[in-house]
Amino acid sequence: MNSPYQTRTAPQIFDRQLLYKRHQRAAPYFADHDFLHQLIAEDIVDRLETVMRSFPAALFTGPGSSILKEAITDNCSVGSITSRDTLLICEENKGTYEQNFLNEELAAEPTTLNLVISMMELHAMNDLPGYLLQARRALKPDGLFIAALPAEDTLQELRQSLYTAETELTGGVSPRVHPFSSLKDLGALMQRAGFTLPVADIIRIPVTYREPARLLEDLRYMGETNVLSNRKTGGLGRQLLSRALEIYKQKFLTPKSDGVTASFHIAMLTGWAPHDSQQKPLKPGSAKASLEKAIRKL
Repeated sequence: MNSPYQTRTAPQIFDRQLLYKRHQRAAPYFADHDFLHQLIAEDIVDRLETVMRSFPAALFTGPGSSILKEAITDNCSVGSITSRDTLLICEENKGTYEQNFLNEELAAEPTTLNLVISMMELHAMNDLPGYLLQARRALKPDGLFIAALPAEDTLQELRQSLYTAETELTGGVSPRVHPFSSLKDLGALMQRAGFTLPVADIIRIPVTYREPARLLEDLRYMGETNVLSNRKTGGLGRQLLSRALEIYKQKFLTPKSDGVTASFHIAMLTGWAPHDSQQKPLKPGSAKASLEKAIRKL
């Protein structure tokens, strides 16, 4: 079943039913592996505290959104908060699937919210443009949208290690780590969805692990393991996994050689629902002074 907001028949890059099961598996252990979501929540709170607006009705959605709800301060000026933490939803619905999750539906009525925040969910959407459109339509005029998701170069060390090991052992490679969007592409999608004043920036979070196997454990219990539709089934296999971890330790030692580095590049997207009071770019050719003349004068 397709969402009524889908912009087209989206290719099914991600297996949403499998993602649901992975969230169910991760949920009981998530609190011991949620450091990334804690850091993102702190960053979002910092951003909200600098915005001179109040947000009477807010929706937080995605894995870890309950962490964000707990982190909100009075200085954020957020009123009523609805939290759709998909890890908790998946855990509570064992044996059944929550259709909004499978269909990538925001489940919010149009123009009812002042703030929508998406936590670590957009990178596994089959129809990302359609989901962004839902978020923009759910906002009242001059409402704010914020999203956090992994961007390109996230887990680059793990990706390289897996590809090198698989090439050595089988002579080819298969998709093992999700593709992540570039900041430029994400900014363009925000504009396409109709957000005004869109901004996209990156938080770079280098993490040191004494053993790369601990990284795999964190990913498992964050619910962030491979759910690509065209993945190889049957897991990594003991030989491939062992060789990949060896390569990881050889190539990605920290400068002090006390562990290995894992890169997390988190894209932070912000945009506003259109409103007449917002600044608007001038029309081309409307400038009253010549930039060329100003430069020559200097």
